[in-house]
Amino acid sequence: MPATDRASRPDPENPEWTEGMAAAAVRLDSLPKDLQRKLRGRPPSGDARKRQVTLRLSPDVLAQFRATGPGWQTRIDSALRDWLSRRAEG
Repeated sequence: MPATDRASRPDPENPEWTEGMAAAAVRLDSLPKDLQRKLRGRPPSGDARKRQVTLRLSPDVLAQFRATGPGWQTRIDSALRDWLSRRAEG
């Protein structure tokens, strides 16, 4: 099936907005600043930006982090930083 045929069909997971949905929408700049940062997507690139890597983890470790919900990769990063700081202390 050509891509144009798929694009023309309605997507039940992403319905077209109604006027009521648009009226109930909240502007991003009216949300708390910490939530705005989370919703904006990736942080700007720069010297301190994160690098994408391939990392093999034990299935149980991966399952436990994923079970904590969205942001599990950031929590793995935080756990590794915590381990590094404790290792540097002594």
